[in-house]
Amino acid sequence: VQLQASGGGLVQAGDSLRLSCVASGGTLGGTLMAWFRQAPGKEREFVAGNSWRGGNIIYSDFVRGRFTISRDDAKNMVYLQMNSLKAEDTAVYYCAGGRSLRYTPSQLPSAYDLWGQGTQVTVSS
Repeated sequence: VQLQASGGGLVQAGDSLRLSCVASGGTLGGTLMAWFRQAPGKEREFVAGNSWRGGNIIYSDFVRGRFTISRDDAKNMVYLQMNSLKAEDTAVYYCAGGRSLRYTPSQLPSAYDLWGQGTQVTVSS
C-alpha cells in the first residue's frame, strides 16, 4: 500500500485548507490513519488520528477545535480539514497508516508503517 498526500499550499493566517491522502495498491481496511507534521528543525509531531471505522479520533492540543480528520474507506481516502490556520501550523504534513494499530491512535511516528511523501503547508501571518 502506498500513500500520497496532497492539498497543501500557501495561505494566510485564518484561512482554511483541506489535505487529502489516497491509498493505492491496497485498501485502508483495518488500518488506523493519522496525520503528522514536521516543521524545519523540529521533530515530526502527531496532529490527528482516526481509527479504523472511525470510532476513535484524537487530536493534539494545538489543533483541537481547528482541524478535523476524516476518512472514506470506500474511496481509500483520508482527509484533514484545517481551519483558522496559524503561522505556527507551517510544516510539511504527512499522512500515515498503522496496520497494527486499528483502534488506538498512537502519537509515536515509529508506530506507523505506511507514510505518504508529505505536502507543504505554509501559513503567512
